[in-house]
Order: sequence, then C-alpha cells, then structure tokens
Amino acid sequence: MTAIRIPPVLRQQAGNQKKVEVTGATVGETLESLIQQFPGLKEQIFTDDGALNRFVNVYVNGRDVRYEQELATPVGASDEVILLPAMAGGR
Repeated sequence: MTAIRIPPVLRQQAGNQKKVEVTGATVGETLESLIQQFPGLKEQIFTDDGALNRFVNVYVNGRDVRYEQELATPVGASDEVILLPAMAGGR
C-alpha cells in the first residue's frame, strides 16, 4: 500500500487523518482509492473532467507529478504521495 499525506486543510474531508494508506500502481489509481474512502475529497482534487485541480499539487517522494507523468506517474508500496494545496496571496 502507498501512503498519502493529507494536508490540514483537507483533513476534515479525510476523517481528520494525517496519512491514509491506499492501493494503486499510479498516482491516478491511488487518488481514486483515496476518493473511494473519502468521497468528499473528489471536488478538491479533481476538476469535473477528471484532471488534477490546478490548486492542488501532488508530489511522489518530493517530485511534482506535473513534471513527471501526472496521473500516470508510477507509485510503489514504499512511496509517499503528498497532497499540497497551492497557496495564494501577496500583493
């Protein structure tokens, strides 16, 4: 199983868990597994057409999947997926 770290802003929709164990061989499959457990996360992570929401960054072992293979990025049992909402603000 792969671990997905849940940021504080999304924890309420994930049963207040910091980390969730999921199955899947790719980032897309692991996120689908997460959403099966916590359906309320779907609109936070994906757009209506199934793409990653532009306001959520996804990392596998510190690598941004947007510079890898996006949802097709492979993951293994020892990998850690991190969801990180984009921050906005400033001047």
